[in-house]
Amino acid sequence: MRVDDRVHFCPPGRLIIGAGSRAQLPALVARLGYRQGVLVTDTFFSGHTPWVEEYVSAARALGIETLVFDGGAPDPTTTLCDQATAAIRAALDGHVPDHVIALGGGSNIDLAKVLCITLPTGRPTHDFVKGLSPSDRPIPFVALPTTAGTGSEATPGAILVDPENATKVAVMDNSLRPQVALIDPEFTYCCPPKVTADAGIDAFTHAIESYLTLDSSKFDRAGSADPGYSGRSSLTMIFAREAISLCARYLKRAYDDGADIEARTGMCYASLYAALSYGSAGLNAVHGIAYAVAGATHRSHGTTNAVMLPYVLAELAGTRAEELLDVARIFGIDSSDPGHAIGELCGQIRSLIGAVGIPTTLKKIGIEKASLPSLLEDALGVTRLARAFPVPDVKAAYARILHNAFEGELGKSLAV
Repeated sequence: MRVDDRVHFCPPGRLIIGAGSRAQLPALVARLGYRQGVLVTDTFFSGHTPWVEEYVSAARALGIETLVFDGGAPDPTTTLCDQATAAIRAALDGHVPDHVIALGGGSNIDLAKVLCITLPTGRPTHDFVKGLSPSDRPIPFVALPTTAGTGSEATPGAILVDPENATKVAVMDNSLRPQVALIDPEFTYCCPPKVTADAGIDAFTHAIESYLTLDSSKFDRAGSADPGYSGRSSLTMIFAREAISLCARYLKRAYDDGADIEARTGMCYASLYAALSYGSAGLNAVHGIAYAVAGATHRSHGTTNAVMLPYVLAELAGTRAEELLDVARIFGIDSSDPGHAIGELCGQIRSLIGAVGIPTTLKKIGIEKASLPSLLEDALGVTRLARAFPVPDVKAAYARILHNAFEGELGKSLAV
């Protein structure tokens, strides 16, 4: 316990975890009284797995009709959300569904979250980017994640690409958190190594970034009575630490051998626990800078997070030494010198990133040195994340991080 904590914790309404647990869903949906749903997925899951038809058939036997929309795509745009809204409303002929289910990774889950708020009226997605009003009542949402990484099944927001300016925007409100989050590790067994790596590093980033983020007592809630994010607390840190420990044990194992059921299951728990942490605590510099890098390179979210992570951790050595030492011990580093231990931790994490096939410097993913100033400006423009970075001078820290990530230098920020 920390006496100055200001806890505001919003988990999903129901959490269900276990191999094969997807078979429970039709009966649960029926018990909740739902009768007309939309299942949001993509053509891989509708055409190459039995999961969609299994659910639709079992739900129909219980009197639940389900419209399948399989137009999901990676990094959904606001345009895709609006097109999906129009298509689904036309297919339902004016009827509003009483629940929306997402099957897939974070992209499908984000698309489904937006549809929960656009389907009732057909209003465009941009109407909700600034936030939801008290009269905006999203359709109840059920999330079935198929990757162990994004944690979208336990968070309040949907991250979208705005094609007008190639930046990422958010539709965010606690009412968009799922009524049911069902994590079936069997969904992840077919993930190829690259997806396993990207998702796993994303989960690890969520865990460690939220473990080190701004304290809840200092977090600016902008006067909100129901903030989506509210800074770290002793509660969020419990989940974050457990997720870090699970990633240290299982991330590389799941990448090396997709048939390792213990590792797959461990990463599912890691992803969820990380989401329960960052879904209330929030994130900061890794994601803030990674968004800018993704806009410049069009690399995946997990990859751009991974490139930035060790350099952000090195920058935090002066303000989060105690927590970083705790993480170092989880990774088996027992050096008694704090600076050396934190330096070794950053090096180990960078080695882990390289070992799962992800580049470890900005230079290696195609960033030119001349573009660093514009990346800095874009990263600082994600103000909600910049404000949560617990350092005295965020702009100077971001500039050092970008320089070090370009050059591959870890030691220059390790003053403890």
